[in-house]
Amino acid sequence: MEGDMFSGMNNNGTQMDGKVLQTFKKNFVQVQNILDQNRLLINEINQNHESKVADNLSRNVSLIKELNNNIRKVVDLYSDLSTSFSKSMEVSSEGDSSGAVKSDGKEVGHKRLRPT
Repeated sequence: MEGDMFSGMNNNGTQMDGKVLQTFKKNFVQVQNILDQNRLLINEINQNHESKVADNLSRNVSLIKELNNNIRKVVDLYSDLSTSFSKSMEVSSEGDSSGAVKSDGKEVGHKRLRPT
């Protein structure tokens, strides 16, 4: 990926699980492919709409259904990514016996934080 967004290190400086990293990359590639396909679908939908030809307009119905299905897939992929990321952070924080640290330097421990 550009600039190698995933360097293989988490915020504690420990090595992220290679399988988790591979899953992230795979899902982001899938999302990008679907978004590229959506761009093409939207262009075709717009062209059909501008043409005002009956057959083209009726074809838009199936194109819009395909676009909606693709959007659902992207949402599902991002949901999976979010879940995987959360699980990987839980696992990596379990290995850190010193406790988590907030950005202001105070130790968090296992207490639930309220927004300030």
